[in-house]
Amino acid sequence: MLGWTALSAIVPGAAHLRAGHRRTGLALISVYAVLLLAALAYGLSVAGDLSNASILVDDSNMVVVVVLASVLALGWFAVVVTSYVALGPNRLRQQGQVLTGIVVGVLCVAVMSPFALTANYVVTLRDAVGSIFKAPEPGESPVAHDEENPWGDRDRVNFLLIGGDAAGNRTGVRTDSMNVASVDLKTGATVLFSLPRNLQHVRFPASSPLHKQFPNGFMAELPNGGLLNEVWQYANDNPQLMGGKNQGPRALMDAIGHTLGLKIDYYMLMNMYGFADLVDAIGGLKIKVEQDVKWGGLYGTAGTIKAGYRKLSGEEALWYGRSRVGSDDFSRMSRQRCVIGAFAQQATPSVILTRFEKIARAAKQLAQTNIPRTLVKPLMELAVKVKDAKITSLQFVPPEFYSGRPDWAKIRTATRKAINDSTRPARRAQTANVSASPSVTGSTPAKPRTSTPTQTPTRNSQKAGAQSLDDLCGL
Repeated sequence: MLGWTALSAIVPGAAHLRAGHRRTGLALISVYAVLLLAALAYGLSVAGDLSNASILVDDSNMVVVVVLASVLALGWFAVVVTSYVALGPNRLRQQGQVLTGIVVGVLCVAVMSPFALTANYVVTLRDAVGSIFKAPEPGESPVAHDEENPWGDRDRVNFLLIGGDAAGNRTGVRTDSMNVASVDLKTGATVLFSLPRNLQHVRFPASSPLHKQFPNGFMAELPNGGLLNEVWQYANDNPQLMGGKNQGPRALMDAIGHTLGLKIDYYMLMNMYGFADLVDAIGGLKIKVEQDVKWGGLYGTAGTIKAGYRKLSGEEALWYGRSRVGSDDFSRMSRQRCVIGAFAQQATPSVILTRFEKIARAAKQLAQTNIPRTLVKPLMELAVKVKDAKITSLQFVPPEFYSGRPDWAKIRTATRKAINDSTRPARRAQTANVSASPSVTGSTPAKPRTSTPTQTPTRNSQKAGAQSLDDLCGL
């Protein structure tokens, strides 16, 4: 009796045939065969392409999956119970009825578990998507959201990726890691522009509320002030200048977009301490460490990340990207982009699936963005392209670019060249690093300032020759 009931959990209708209920048994087997073939056909034609996973982030599709999983769970439960009843457990002695009833109850829980797990995953995903990607505020969404053309006839879209240093002992947010990912919408080829946190006296476009306040550069009246990582908090602290509260993202997007000569479409802020939880959620990060990195405090007393291929915990990955002990700002920038590249490479579908709840829980706590929920599906489709495309990198660091004395025309020329190189299939895109950058022609020499800013306080110590994140970081 238990054997035939268990077989019915795998092949519905088997127990009914055994019990002599031929029509019911054949009907159940037929329905099961149709469902099985349909699932197999779907798996071969649709699920095999990773880009099709984007349909799962559509809100209505998520609801359908939850309902379908619930129906299938109840259906399988009913099949197991009716199979057991059809076999006539009342013919057993009381002891046998109790024993088989308990085993069948456990079997019912077992067959319902996969469907319950699926529904739980989808509910978790829906909650995470709803928490991270909210409805855009007025004037915050620069791209028309057409389902057929979600990016609005664009060739590229530019994302500002920010690492925010908001600690419990500090007021406000310091944007210590700032990268712009310029993505080709057709191929997914991406150029990652890394801007130093101590880039001084950035300019604002005429459309920015801060342009009138700082026509000659951000806090140009202060000899050593006006760092790029102060823009966000300054805008939040001065809502009367920005025309509203919480305008830090807008101010930083304006400043960086004007600096690069690009229109920044969207931003995403990642809390650095929350990022450690995200790394732990995927099981750690494998990175090639070029040389020993001490971390913790000013003197690196907490520990040392040894050189070589290492699997870093969340805390270690965080400090690998943040530590300046025995190092400089620009070496730190290089390590940060390696962390980005390693995470993009190692957060595979299998890792995400097996650790989904931990990842969703961590992501929900650390992310802030102006990407609207209507763009989540096309964003996921684009992410699949980026994952398989080449990512090149340009850092605005000495000796080509000085943070304390920026040549704005040279920065914009280098930006255009890096993007143009990335779209040429016959040539490998040039990658700027700390001692070699894309050749720049026709650059304008820096103009003297009435208030001369200090030179960049840290020196460049990185190696030359890398052309992509894979080469640079040994991924």
